Amino acid sequence: MSDKELARIKASSGRRVIGTGAMLALGALMLYLAFATPPQNPVWLGFLIVCGLFALWTSQMLWQATSRILILTDEALIDSEGDVLARIDQIAKVDRGAFAMKPSNGFVIFLKEPMPKAWHPGLWWRLGKRVAVGGVTSGAETKPVADIITMKITKPTEE
Repeated sequence: MSDKELARIKASSGRRVIGTGAMLALGALMLYLAFATPPQNPVWLGFLIVCGLFALWTSQMLWQATSRILILTDEALIDSEGDVLARIDQIAKVDRGAFAMKPSNGFVIFLKEPMPKAWHPGLWWRLGKRVAVGGVTSGAETKPVADIITMKITKPTEE
């Protein structure tokens, strides 16, 4: 794999703190509601507790995931931990249109072959042939990466 770095995407510290703080506050609020004014129906109490704990867990996952950096090389889009999001030769198309199902300030990559599921909240996720990048990232960093990938996959092969 080529080590030539073409671009980087990282979560800004402000967006990380706001995103994680919002999930943390949601979880804390749901748990507070469950214990300070418990609903009469035990199903709703269980629902509040489960959702509150899930929000707290998600805030922790968001904080850990957004510490990673996405790196675009000549061969692939990888993260700083070495996970390969998508190899350039496996990308069918990139969509960053207004009506695309994509994360905030991000883009979606459609692969030729499905890859294993992965989820790094706030940064990227992969499900089957779809890889979504974005969330707490800056549009100023994700747009050039999407453009570079588009140019690389539409560029005629040199013979």
